Amino acid sequence: MTVTKDTIIGELLDYAPECAEFLFEIGMHCLGCPAARSESLEMACEVHGVDVEELIEKINAHLEG
Repeated sequence: MTVTKDTIIGELLDYAPECAEFLFEIGMHCLGCPAARSESLEMACEVHGVDVEELIEKINAHLEG
């Protein structure tokens, strides 16, 4: 899986549940909420004031490694 800004959080967590750690780091602690799981990474980053490109890079590096 390659993560993009359009990746849906629920799909990412279904594929790689350990990536929840990266979302917790940006202050997204409501991962069990249906609304949060249906958001894209871009939407979540906008709400939490995080650079989506930095988060994507971090997640993809984890998934590749």
